[in-house]
Amino acid sequence: MSPFNQLNKEEGSFGKLPQLWEEDDSGNKSKATRWLLFSTQYQQAEQEPQKDLHNLDSLFLDTAPPFRYQMHELADIESQYSELIKPHTSQDAVRHEARGPKLSTDAVIRLGGERFIQSCSSSVNDISMPTHPYGGSFSGFTDQEVKDIELIENLLLSAEKVTHQQFERSSKLLDWCDVLSSSSGNPIQRLAHYFSKALREKMANESGIISSHGSGKKDVAEMEGRMMTPNPTTLSVYQKLPFLQAGQFPGVQALVDAVAGATKVHIIDLSIKQGVQHTILMQAIASQPNLIIESLKITAVGTMFKEKLEQTGDRLRSFAESISMCLTFNVAMVEDMLDFKEDLFELDPDEALAVYSSHALWGMIGQQDRLECLMNVIKNINPRVMVVSEVAANLNSPNFVNRFIEALFFYGAFFDSLEDCLDREDENRAITESMYFGNAIWSIVAAEGEDRVVRHVNIDVWRKFFARFGMQETELSMSSLYQANLMAEKLPCGSSCTFDMDEKCLIIGWKGTPIHSLSAWKFS
Repeated sequence: MSPFNQLNKEEGSFGKLPQLWEEDDSGNKSKATRWLLFSTQYQQAEQEPQKDLHNLDSLFLDTAPPFRYQMHELADIESQYSELIKPHTSQDAVRHEARGPKLSTDAVIRLGGERFIQSCSSSVNDISMPTHPYGGSFSGFTDQEVKDIELIENLLLSAEKVTHQQFERSSKLLDWCDVLSSSSGNPIQRLAHYFSKALREKMANESGIISSHGSGKKDVAEMEGRMMTPNPTTLSVYQKLPFLQAGQFPGVQALVDAVAGATKVHIIDLSIKQGVQHTILMQAIASQPNLIIESLKITAVGTMFKEKLEQTGDRLRSFAESISMCLTFNVAMVEDMLDFKEDLFELDPDEALAVYSSHALWGMIGQQDRLECLMNVIKNINPRVMVVSEVAANLNSPNFVNRFIEALFFYGAFFDSLEDCLDREDENRAITESMYFGNAIWSIVAAEGEDRVVRHVNIDVWRKFFARFGMQETELSMSSLYQANLMAEKLPCGSSCTFDMDEKCLIIGWKGTPIHSLSAWKFS
């Protein structure tokens, strides 16, 4: 029995509810005041977009500080690096937040950030020594935890040197990071391994050395191709990471809520991938006797991989037949999203129309004319609802420092989840970390211009963008929230999933770190 059927068997119908320069006396520039340059740089990046929020470019820059953490105790260092630490930084508080004796990657990053800020405000050497680096202030941590905190500190120090193009000094720091990191170690060691590689690539690029990494666009295309076809890696990760599964159920429920009362339903999917969401949707429809759907039409939109899209359609048709559901599956292919038009769809005025977009929009942030074209067409066809799932982090800041730190927290949560949910020797874990996370970290940290294809923004930016098309955010039903919680409870490691509301948007996280956002929209 599928998890969805089991869910309905045990709880009833799908909708049923229970309850960063100044001189010192010697004329030298101190580390702490050097970061004021970055603070100024950040403020310029922050204020510039506010001159004209109607300019699309502005919406995808730093319109607001992207960090989740503030550290008022270190007010003497007025830079974005103070955002690394939450107001409570005591050892006891960190351990409480880590939910046990084992420090989470988030806690280690914050402690490494605190140590980094302390080193910036002092005159110690750049490279932390491995023997008693923190004195008594970090007593009580294990030797490995101390090494992990030190690793994050030196990674941040290296990023500082890169921003000043002090490549030789940065390289020495990275040499030390490479001693402590490993692609097969604990989550912090693995995380630092890929960030260290990306920093070396950034130094090579800025030094005029041809990168061995290749084209960022090509890597992303290869990743998308792999995700279109069922394979052991994507299947294993999907089944093991609870926030991936739990995040789909509330989106499906939002679709179900929107088409209630209709007998003909048409779903336009902007990024169908393997179509798991539609298997869930069909099961949801079939499980509710009061929801009688005579025909279900799914249109998959794509710019490449037509054959794989059609294979997804074959699988969905086969599943529909197994539950006696009438399904029509179409593929709407466009070579360029500028060619995206209404006549790509077989629209019927008698159909309840909905649009489903799961991580489909971020890839067009660097191609904003394409994104505008897409949204204008969707506005014209006026669906009952547009369900949008995107990354809940700002990884598109034009300021390298901001981007680096936000990415450190975001991918730190992913590496932490893989540690908890998969074995260290799991081949699928290694592939996921190297191919998917490694390439994404390279794009965010090392690439610029067209090669920086991985660009994510948070829900606040999407709200400003969607407002330009008359889109209004709608409430997710209690059924949607219930489905997310219920699914998480049924999965191993599901207790580490967190669900929070940002206005009307559901933020799905891992141990409190935001991972995905889910929101529903209607057109006025």
